[in-house]
Amino acid sequence: MPDEKQTLTVTDNRTGKTYELPIQDGTIRAMDLRKIKVSDDDFGLMSYDPAFKNTASTRSRITFIDGGKGILRYRGYPIEQLAEHSSFLEVAYLLHHGELPSRSELESFQHAITHHTMVHENIRELLDSFRYDAHPMGILVSTVGALSTFYPDAKNLSDPESRNLQVQRLIAKMPTLAAYAYRHRRGLPYVYPDNDLSYAGNFLNMLFKMTEVKYTPNPVIEKALDVLFILHADHEQNCSTTTMRTVGSAHSDPFSALASACAALYGPLHGGANEAVVRMLTQIGSKSNIKSFIESVKNGEGRLMGFGHRVYKNYDPRAKVIKKMAYQVFDEVGKNPLIDIAVELEKIALEDDYFVKRKLYPNVDFYSGLIYQSMGLPMDLFPVLFAIGRTPGWLAQWEELLSDDEQKIARPRQVYVGPDKRDYVPLSERG
Repeated sequence: MPDEKQTLTVTDNRTGKTYELPIQDGTIRAMDLRKIKVSDDDFGLMSYDPAFKNTASTRSRITFIDGGKGILRYRGYPIEQLAEHSSFLEVAYLLHHGELPSRSELESFQHAITHHTMVHENIRELLDSFRYDAHPMGILVSTVGALSTFYPDAKNLSDPESRNLQVQRLIAKMPTLAAYAYRHRRGLPYVYPDNDLSYAGNFLNMLFKMTEVKYTPNPVIEKALDVLFILHADHEQNCSTTTMRTVGSAHSDPFSALASACAALYGPLHGGANEAVVRMLTQIGSKSNIKSFIESVKNGEGRLMGFGHRVYKNYDPRAKVIKKMAYQVFDEVGKNPLIDIAVELEKIALEDDYFVKRKLYPNVDFYSGLIYQSMGLPMDLFPVLFAIGRTPGWLAQWEELLSDDEQKIARPRQVYVGPDKRDYVPLSERG
């Protein structure tokens, strides 16, 4: 007999029948609705939820978000603490294994990642086949997918050691592929990984090394990039993560699944938000134009990019970290002229009842693009940087999916609203 306090009583007014549905973790099981029928041959009741705005598809131990309170935690650890004290590879280990590593575990993990950064020379040939102006994200989607053909052992999903190896390979090779895509776009020779450098430092080396014998990354930029990767490492069941899980549920290899996640991130509504912020601030042009821009947004003539979030109804905790870090980067490389517009825009918007009532607060994208731009990175590389940071989270979600006995191949239902049965009419008889 279920606990009465943990059930939902539903009365079907079509039949007068009453049903008692168990409540667990604040949810009812969608399959329990199937019991609600008007006749024995009725399929049963379904829920209808376009864009999955109120549907939980999994029980996860990885990331916790409380959008109302502005909380984000990886495996229970507040994002603010991880950004201040941790490194990206330590966070990647945490997401993958569920616990922070010991010193020896972290050293072993770092060594494995460092020594998997090289990619097969055939990948370089594939890169050379792209047009000179190919978008780096399109190149990344293609090359990540191509890696599945180089590692046929990745299809052995039942072997934990094999899965762990693919995780290491992907985390290691993503910066290499990203940097190669950037260099291809600029017509520059590719730079091989440097195993003496940190994860972020090596990425900067592969991006920016020119004729110097040994590239030495700027420590402030190196740290900022590492923190940005941490802030993007996972974000629960977003569009690209859901794509990773959906493709993974078909037991595709992780390279193919991660390529599909990159493709989802390629969409401007997902991975292109920080680029849209930079374009918006550039369009505003100066602080004197902010008030008129705000009024145009309120009149429905534009959008305030970098504000608001499907999940957060409070200040995005990642945005607080990034705003502070932005000034550290500007002190090192020079102030981005758009930052004054951004700060003033934020101040005015947070004091305006129109935005306050709608709970539109700055999100992670509002300041991240300004930092990337100040590092000398082009806007079309922004989603690629996002993908590097998100890779450990995608892979942790993929691993969790494979070990969850409740998960089957993803196959949502639909509500059919098309024509009823009709007979074929020969072409000669159609008017």
